[in-house]
This record gives sequence, structure tokens and C-alpha cells, in this order.
Amino acid sequence: MLDLRYYMAQRLSAMVMGPLVLGHLAVMIYAIQGGLSSAEILSRTQGSIAWFLFYGAFVVAVSIHAAIGLRVIVHEVTGLAGRWLEVFTWGTGAALLFMGARAVLAVTMP
Repeated sequence: MLDLRYYMAQRLSAMVMGPLVLGHLAVMIYAIQGGLSSAEILSRTQGSIAWFLFYGAFVVAVSIHAAIGLRVIVHEVTGLAGRWLEVFTWGTGAALLFMGARAVLAVTMP
């Protein structure tokens, strides 16, 4: 049952990530073609609740998706299972969430 939950969580996180990836790519193309500097980009993102929510959702979805994907890879390559696989999965997810949240805060908070 737990594997089904992980499977569904990874698929749902992919569904959330799809439009966010497209939005991120569109913003990056706009910024590059517009010739925006890093300072100009930060001046537009800092203090913005919209960018905070956009990239915050992105970080949560990526953390879930990547942790579950790495769980499968580690299990297949090393044979790790049981409690240690759970520790790895949740630790990886927490580390990704922490690092991503720091980045989002750095870019969106004044």
C-alpha cells in the first residue's frame, strides 16, 4: 500500500511540475531575450507573493518527485530496503525542501 502511495505522490507531483516547468522556461526565455540583468530580475521578484507561491509550489513538487525517484534508483542499485530506505527517502525530500525553500526566500523576500 505504501508503494502505491509513493507512486501516486510521484505522479501527482509530476502533474504539478508540468505547468510550473513550462512557466519557468517561459520566464527564463523572456528574461534572456529582454536582456534583463540579475539585479533587474531580483528587483521584480523580491517582495512578490506571486513569485513566492509559484516557486514555493515548484520546490515542494520537485522535492517530493525527486525523493521518490531517487528512492527507486537507490533500491534497485543497492538493494537498500525497509527502514533505511524510508530514512533515505524522507531525508532526501527534507534536504531538497530545505535547500529549495532557502533559494525561494532569497529570491522573493526583500
